[in-house]
Amino acid sequence: MDRIVELGPGKNGWPDGINPAVSPLDPATLRRHGPTAHYAVIRDNQLVARCSIWTKATPRYLDRAAGVLGHYAAADAAAGGAVLDHACRQLGLRGFRCVVGPMDGNTWRRYRLVTQRGSEPPFFLEPDNPDDWPGHFQAAGFAPISHYFSALNDDLSAVDPRVPGALARLNDAGIRIRPIDLVRYEEELSAVHELSIAAFADNFLYTPIAREEFLAMYAPLKGYIRRELVLLAEKEGQLVGFMFGLPDVTQAERGAPIDTAVAKTLAVRPGRTGAGLGSVLLDQFQQSARQLGYRRVIHALMHESNRSMKISGRTGHCMRQYALYVKEIAA
Repeated sequence: MDRIVELGPGKNGWPDGINPAVSPLDPATLRRHGPTAHYAVIRDNQLVARCSIWTKATPRYLDRAAGVLGHYAAADAAAGGAVLDHACRQLGLRGFRCVVGPMDGNTWRRYRLVTQRGSEPPFFLEPDNPDDWPGHFQAAGFAPISHYFSALNDDLSAVDPRVPGALARLNDAGIRIRPIDLVRYEEELSAVHELSIAAFADNFLYTPIAREEFLAMYAPLKGYIRRELVLLAEKEGQLVGFMFGLPDVTQAERGAPIDTAVAKTLAVRPGRTGAGLGSVLLDQFQQSARQLGYRRVIHALMHESNRSMKISGRTGHCMRQYALYVKEIAA
């Protein structure tokens, strides 16, 4: 018989004698992400499913505050359905008429599910999931709300023909592009955070994040960075765009040479769009990767409506697809 245990603020820890059929959520992550509640399905003294809900500072969907469901894991469809149904009932009791997920509180953290895997293995910092999890959400009454794509450029000799003209215009406008200064890493990240808040404000289901949490998220990445793969575009000392990328170190974990770089985040300050800065940043990133000896670049996790999809399409081809889901809750 399945039973549901609630953890979180004011709740008890795990019951004694529980074995994990799915990995339990790290307590430090639970504290840091601060969900309203965390639910676990226990079957025969085994943890077989889990998820969290958020009810404060949640994004808006169709002019309504959306309940958020994340930290999802399930050993099978029955356990997944049990925890999803329970979480949605709890959000409905709190007045929410729609639930989005999986999303670990906001879009700065892990969210989405892989829906079409393709042949490429997971890359560094990519969210991954068992192939049956999208079916768990659909069986529980969720439907895709948005789609995302990762693309692969396996020919770094290819150059976007629009780039030389755009680069000349940017130079004439006084915009210069340089690699990140790792000696001033926190200061550089603070500028990246400020620009990100401005650049992503109109993104789908966006909510802002505090500078302190942003710095804490990026601090562990410092040891993986090749400075030539983090490019900052400035005008008169102000950051107007950036391209944040990293080597795909998961290749080394699989015992393979690292021949791929991941273009993780591309952002341009509002008012600079249309000038070609995004295209130039991606092109210079890819050329830097080639000069460093990489053979391929992954354009990571692009929303279907973002301008980055158009820029990526000039040199990359789709390698993976993802979806985020929504469920309507009856009043």
